[in-house]
Amino acid sequence: MSAQSLQLFHSLALGLAVAGLLTAVYRYLTDQPASFRLLQGGGALAVLAVPFLAFAAPAIILRNTIRGRRIENRRMEFVFLASLLALMWSLMSGRVVTMVLHSFGF
Repeated sequence: MSAQSLQLFHSLALGLAVAGLLTAVYRYLTDQPASFRLLQGGGALAVLAVPFLAFAAPAIILRNTIRGRRIENRRMEFVFLASLLALMWSLMSGRVVTMVLHSFGF
């Protein structure tokens, strides 16, 4: 495996880990799952929700996809595409987290 492939895999894993951590902390603090409905609050709450959702979105998308497959019996093609979207989003957010950590010397 090349160094670039390992770096991309690391970014993907880091993005998923950060997303999972953010949604777990949100659930612990509010006793409800994180969702995109945070944007409907309006005002300062919606503005503060944007950076949170930018990094927590992969976990929310994957959770909603799995629930949709179980409860609504969604087609497997939809589950595959939604999972692919979540993984690509996680890769990009993981790259951002990696760049921030490198800028701080970690």
